[in-house]
Order: sequence, then structure tokens, then C-alpha cells
Amino acid sequence: MSAGTLYDKVWDLHRVADLPGGGSQLFIGLHLIHEVTSPQAFAALRDLGLSVRHPERTVATVDHIVPTTSQARPFADPLAEEMLATLERNCAEHGIALHGLGSGRQGIVHVIAPELGLTQPGMTVACGDSHTSTHGAFGAIAFGIGTSQVRDVLASQSLAMAKLKVRRIRVEGALQSGVYAKDLVLHIIRRLGVKGGVGYAYEFAGPAIAALSMEERMTLCNMAIEGGARCGYVNPDAVTFAYLKGRPHAPAGEAWDRAVAWWSSLASGPEAVFDDEVVFDAATIAPTVTWGITPGQGIGIDESIPTLEQTEPDERPIAEEAYRYMDLRPGTPIEGVPVDVCFIGSCTNGRLSDLRAAAAIARGRHVAPGIKAFVVPGSEQVAAAAEAEGLDAVFRDAGFEWREPGCSMCLAMNPDRLEGRQISASSSNRNFKGRQGSASGRTLLMSPAMVAAAAVSGHVADVRRFLGPPTDGAPSPTAPAALETAAIRA
Repeated sequence: MSAGTLYDKVWDLHRVADLPGGGSQLFIGLHLIHEVTSPQAFAALRDLGLSVRHPERTVATVDHIVPTTSQARPFADPLAEEMLATLERNCAEHGIALHGLGSGRQGIVHVIAPELGLTQPGMTVACGDSHTSTHGAFGAIAFGIGTSQVRDVLASQSLAMAKLKVRRIRVEGALQSGVYAKDLVLHIIRRLGVKGGVGYAYEFAGPAIAALSMEERMTLCNMAIEGGARCGYVNPDAVTFAYLKGRPHAPAGEAWDRAVAWWSSLASGPEAVFDDEVVFDAATIAPTVTWGITPGQGIGIDESIPTLEQTEPDERPIAEEAYRYMDLRPGTPIEGVPVDVCFIGSCTNGRLSDLRAAAAIARGRHVAPGIKAFVVPGSEQVAAAAEAEGLDAVFRDAGFEWREPGCSMCLAMNPDRLEGRQISASSSNRNFKGRQGSASGRTLLMSPAMVAAAAVSGHVADVRRFLGPPTDGAPSPTAPAALETAAIRA
């Protein structure tokens, strides 16, 4: 059993009681809600005659259903309008803070909570959304929960859970130029599998993790859930503290100094015991693209779609299903696969650093003929900061659409959808069948910079060839990609 890890420390600090079935009742420090999974939970409270136990610990925003072309009210979609109106009524009735459209603080729930300083080390965080694991980047333990659990947290500020095992994923070395946190996490999921983390919390550690910015750490933890882990986290350090300092909900003055000392004490120390450990070499990871229908079906940009013989026996049925659905032939190089739509955004990659990376590729180039390309900032604050830097102009000049904040085409619970058999280069987190709005639409996951490279090429392209300034309208080549030889140790 793990001991002395950040996960163990935070769990013990928040454990209210042990339950007869072997789990625990866990106090939730921060409950984030949005318009999709909260209406039924609030209705259940009314049916039971209950109120929200700690409204000051609940924060709401609207993100999944909002349109990104025009956010004028009422929305053209009456269901979306009713969902937002219902959230507004519920928050007003229970005294819950709502960061709504035009507030300057609206955006994707997993973007706004960190940027407002709501997410802090040592917290337990819950939200009715799978990618709540994002908040683990701060040294918090964060869980996605279902609607009935949203009801429970609203009513009791606690959650019944079984304690997880802890796997340390240590990443040695440094990432190559043109390789980002998105590539790193897709690579990890490829190697460990989409079910490899079931029953685990993932602790991301090592020199390559320490070198990541907070926004890159959020990308990494965001997709821990795609590897089967219930949560993923990074120990808090100087990078964490520098990000939080001065944010609206962060401690200040003497309280800041006390907080930093306490946060530092939570980190897994040299005496910590883990249930499992896996080691990767960052230097051998190439820009990574998914080719199939799970986030684990990914390959380096310099590789070809694996044949059935190259696939593990237990993975062959899903590989055959992916070949049919994606209409991609085994043995085909992933570089050069044509795309129709290029989407930059989502809770995984809709932050300012993501937009900067994509804009660096788009600057001085233009979207290829016939390609629909658009950029959706993760929040109103991200949009304002990007516009202050002129990134919106860079994208528009390159032929991208610049949109309003929201979840957009990540899950297509709004007008942003694939049509028919379109294939998308997407910076989002899931490539499941029908995920982006069309029952037959196809998704290739990649980093924002890789999406930008695909947009200007008209097909999947190696972003490393675009890292220099454009010459006569052509991408600047770089050295060939390194071979994929990551070392893994159990």
C-alpha cells in the first residue's frame, strides 16, 4: 500500500469517516458545477427538501452548451437557453457564485478555476465532468463525478469513495523542441493503455515534469482519466506557487507565506512508498497523433499505422474496429493523412500557452484550401490576454476563425460539430466514435501546434518542420524525428 505520498496525505486530511463497505466519506474542498450535470442534482435536492450545505465552496460557470460564434441571449438553441437559465436560477436560489457570459470570468470550468486561484494544493476538488483530474496539476486530488454524486456533494459537501492505489510515473530527461505535454500524455497512454490506470491515482514526477509550466501540467493531468486513472497530480513546487501568487482567490500577505509552507509539506517525500512505478525517457518521445478510436491508439508522427501483427493480441479487436471506422489502412504513414477540420481549444489545450504555440506555427502562413480551421479560447480571460498579444489577428490573418470561449467541438454539445465523414485534427481529449458531433465523424488527437501545422498543410504534418520562420511560403524543415524508443520499467 502507498504511504507518505501527496495522495495519502490529502486523503487522510479530508477523510470524514470510514464506511462499512471499505470506502471513506471524503470532504470536498471545492465543488465546481456547470449547466449539464447540475440541473438534475438541484432537482433532487428540492425533492428531498434539502439545501446546499456549503454554497461558498461551490462555484459555477457555463461552458458545454454555449455557442462560440455568437453568445447573444436568448440562444438560438432553446434547449441550451433553458439549461443556462436553469443554472442561473439554481445558483441564485442557493447563493452560489456563477461566472456567466460577459462576466470576464466565464469559460471552461477546468480553465477558470485555476486562473482565478480557486484550485490550490492540498485540496479535494470534485466536478460533474470527467476531466476534473486537470486540477491535480496543483497538487490537489481532483475527481470527476456523476450527477447523483453532484447531488451528494451539494447536500453534504462530501463524497463516498474507495481509496486508490498510487502509481508514480517518472519522466526522465527533457522533451525535444516541438514536443509538448499533449504528446507526452498521449505517449504515456499509448504505452500503459486506456485501462492501465484503473484503480490508481497517477503521480507525475521527474525532471521532465518539473520543467513543465503549470498550463502544461494541467494538460498532462487533464488526460490522466483517458489512461484509466481516477486522478492524476503533480507535487506542488516553485512553479505552482509562482502561478498562484496574486490570483483573486489565492492567499495574500502572511497567509500566503503560511500557505506555501503548508503546501510544500504535502509533497511526496523521499520516504514515500508507491504501489507501482513506471519510468519514461522524455528525449525519445516524438510529436504524437492518435489514429484510432481511443486515446491509447496513438503513434509518433514518424511512424505508420500499426498492422494487426504489430498490435498486442488483446488489442486486436479494437484495432480492427478502428481500421474500419477511421478508414485508415494499416501500414500507412500517419504524416500525410488528409484532414477536413482543425480545432484548437478545449479544457485540455485552450489556454494562453496553447494558443501561443499554435500561433507561432500559423504566423506568416495560411490555412490550406478547403480546410475549416478555428480557435476557441478556454475562457474570457484567455481570450482577452490572447487579443492583447495580437494572437487573434495572427490566426485571422492565417485564415482561422477566432471564436468566443466554450467547450466547442470537444464534445459538440453546441453548434460546433463535424459533418458526415469529416476528419478532424483536434487538440481536445477524446477521439471516440461520434465524439465531435457526427455519428461517422473521425478525430485525430494532437497538440495545438500540430493542429496548426495540419491546418496550413491540409494534412497531418510534423510540427518540427515548421518551427523556423516560413521561407517563400514553405515550412522550414528540421532534423528528422528521433526513433521512438521510450524505456518503461514496472
